[in-house]
Amino acid sequence: MVRGARVLDPNPEMGTLVRAAGIQTNLHDVGKGAPVLLIHGSGPGVSAYANWRLVMPALAAAHRVIAPDLVGFGFSERPPGFSYDMDQWIGHALGVMDALDVEHAHIVGNSFGGALALALAIRHPQRVKRLVLMGSVGVRFQITAELDEIWGYQPSLQAMRRLISMFSRDRNHVDDALARVRYEASIRPGFQESYEAMFPAPRQRWVNAMASPEEAVRALQHETLIVHGREDRVIPLSNAYKLLELIPRSQLHVFGGCGHWTQIEQAARFNRLLLDFFGEHDGKPS
Repeated sequence: MVRGARVLDPNPEMGTLVRAAGIQTNLHDVGKGAPVLLIHGSGPGVSAYANWRLVMPALAAAHRVIAPDLVGFGFSERPPGFSYDMDQWIGHALGVMDALDVEHAHIVGNSFGGALALALAIRHPQRVKRLVLMGSVGVRFQITAELDEIWGYQPSLQAMRRLISMFSRDRNHVDDALARVRYEASIRPGFQESYEAMFPAPRQRWVNAMASPEEAVRALQHETLIVHGREDRVIPLSNAYKLLELIPRSQLHVFGGCGHWTQIEQAARFNRLLLDFFGEHDGKPS
């Protein structure tokens, strides 16, 4: 088992540095057991820790949990002139697995990360045990005004307050302190420059580019858990029903009174769902 160099930094978003697919990669690698790879979403200033901070400790009680900052996000490398696209992000996720000697893993994808997780399972089925798609992109849909605004974010505290209010249905998760933390994250050196390079207008094309072919989704044989917030304003609930219709061995859990941040707004229930879902598989032949 290969472990990277631990970063001595008080910022909890910093974890371990490894070189994956040629990219200097910041990741969190905690716990022991069957590996689980967590793929974050695409909000401005996002990092793996910001997305999964309430999930990693719970899953790490029974699993080896790996949560990387994908290339161009968080504290991973931003190579000059890098072309951000599905092929590159999927290659980077596989590179993380290879760098850590992980042959196959359960994969959890959040939003944008759901599209990557779905495509990874389709293209490299032998690398994936079970699949979880949360508030997921990955099928064609008309881009929401909220997602268009998120991908078109221009840094300001006011803009970040608006975005935070879009992500969460529960007002207890939305306050000025969180908005300021996320705003300050979005203006770290290089963060906004790479973010703007990923999703320039018109942005419907990026939704389409992240959609896997329906025939390929129908052919997917992995046990798949689809999770969505009923009040999600960013990614429509209809996406979840479409994935349920397409994926033969799938099940759907919809949280009422919940927006796009299922893993935060319903953290305890979300974690139990995942532990039960992965527990059904673990210990059986892959």
